[in-house]
Amino acid sequence: MHVLFVCNGNVCRSVIAERLTRAVAVEYNLSGLTAESAGTRALVGFPVEPLAARTIEGLGANADHFRARKLKPELIDRADLVLAMTEQIRDQAAGMGFGAASRTFTLLEAHRIAKVTGAETIADMHRARHDLSMVGRENIADPVGLSEAAFCEVGDRIAEALVPLLLALAPHEQARPADDERGGLVVQPGAAPAPLATFLAAQRVR
Repeated sequence: MHVLFVCNGNVCRSVIAERLTRAVAVEYNLSGLTAESAGTRALVGFPVEPLAARTIEGLGANADHFRARKLKPELIDRADLVLAMTEQIRDQAAGMGFGAASRTFTLLEAHRIAKVTGAETIADMHRARHDLSMVGRENIADPVGLSEAAFCEVGDRIAEALVPLLLALAPHEQARPADDERGGLVVQPGAAPAPLATFLAAQRVR
């Protein structure tokens, strides 16, 4: 399952989600789970925002070797699942690729659908998305310009929605044809740092 995360600048929220996904893939030996990110108004070439980098590291993931890039149709085309940080970004991304709407959600929307319905595939989530009532807006606000505590809060909110979603979907969505040569950030094997392991252990007992 190849996941594309989208926000505005591609230096905070989407990077946190991307790097956390890669860490989860290593922790659970999900070799078919890959992730990348982009921004609708990306600060192209910029590294991770420093407070976002600290948030990523606090979650036990790696913030190194990143440069922001702009959202393009080819990124959407090769993604099995597109997760946006706001409804506006979701709708913009959904219109950029053929058939993209059926696999494009906000992160909070996807988490809600999977949690309520027990969906284990992206197709299941799409079928259920119009059958559930939504309470409030399902957006994760941009923390740029705010305090370190605000970044930590955003990181925790992303992690609390994303980790259970990945663990529900990845085992069922990993299979791909052997000759599939789509690109993406390939997860490298290695040990996940203790903070992520601690967080994941807490998720398992909920």
